[in-house]
Amino acid sequence: MKNNAIKLSLYINYFVFAILLNSVGIVILKSQNVYGVDELEASILEACKDLPIMIVSFIIASFLPRIGYKKGMLAALALVSVACIGMYFGNSFLTAKLLFVCVGVSFAVIKVSVYSAIGLVTNNEREHNSLMSNIEGFFMFGIALAYFLFPAFNSDTNQDAWLNVYWVLAGLSVLSFLFLSRAKFDEGHEIPGENIKEDFIQMMSLLAKLLVIVFVISAFLFVMIEQGIMTWLPTFNQEVLELPENVAIMMASILAVSLGVGRFMAGELTKRFSWFPVLIVCIIASMTVVYFVLPQAVNADIGLVETLSDVPLIGYAFPIVGLFIAPIYPLLNSVVLSALPKKLHSPMSGLIIIFSALGGTLGSRIIGFLFKEMGADQAFMYTLVPMALLLVALFILKRLTSKGAALH
Repeated sequence: MKNNAIKLSLYINYFVFAILLNSVGIVILKSQNVYGVDELEASILEACKDLPIMIVSFIIASFLPRIGYKKGMLAALALVSVACIGMYFGNSFLTAKLLFVCVGVSFAVIKVSVYSAIGLVTNNEREHNSLMSNIEGFFMFGIALAYFLFPAFNSDTNQDAWLNVYWVLAGLSVLSFLFLSRAKFDEGHEIPGENIKEDFIQMMSLLAKLLVIVFVISAFLFVMIEQGIMTWLPTFNQEVLELPENVAIMMASILAVSLGVGRFMAGELTKRFSWFPVLIVCIIASMTVVYFVLPQAVNADIGLVETLSDVPLIGYAFPIVGLFIAPIYPLLNSVVLSALPKKLHSPMSGLIIIFSALGGTLGSRIIGFLFKEMGADQAFMYTLVPMALLLVALFILKRLTSKGAALH
């Protein structure tokens, strides 16, 4: 198996979808300015993206091994390539909705396939930990790039110039398609059950296992923390640090970059250390940043800010929490997948995506509620609660995996 070609394709896949998924806020803004829709109508784009991810993950995860991960990823890349080109020529709000439906459907297939394929191209738990962290880190750099890639195609004289970005994204999708199509992919024919019905039953039966229950709670708590902070950081920057709107948005990219760097660092650390001490240190460090650094940022006198270079160091302090929370999600996913036989990686990946989406949605809503009720200066302090619960869950996970609670 030409693992390098497959791994490179997995990296490019994730990178492209990071940009597309994170562009929804930008396209919402463009839809209002260019297509003349109001805020409520434009907000449907978020649902166009998220609902297909959850629905398709639930439907396809159990029997994707029957179709084949390679075929699934190739179909997803082809679909999103066509959707990007369609967005360029369609140039309408309807096309934007269709684009994000296609992105959601494709990403569900890609993520289940990528998570399952990692188990096929790695030989042990530490290799699995490392590759999972690196791929998720690359994803975060794609998110950060979206904040700069789309504005790079903006033009004051041509309101349609921003659509040229979709040629770049279509080109990256085609490039990944070519890498993957030429790679020899031995999928091992690991199929959960004897038929599609049995495949689905196998996925649902995972929810009865203690290790999976604890993991699902852990993943839910983490995504609640990460998405809550990522979604509301621009608002925090504007309302608390009193940064201009454009600077507040660009400052949010600092968190994405720190998440990317943190995951790459975790990829290296887990080559040398077990996942458990790495995650314990990360959570304690995250809680320390929230408890001690956040109040310093809230009470700081930022002064007049017009560009990123005007922001004092204290303004960058809180987003650095991304370095410490970054390793948690990929390592948790890797731990539970490594504890499963490979034939169950696809259905487990489906559950990961579903509960991650639920955690992200609920986390954003809870932080939004706290912003409204407690104030932007206090809302992020409440992330200490899920962090503490996650710390407890890690000890339980460690105990279960140490006892050999693999789900055979």
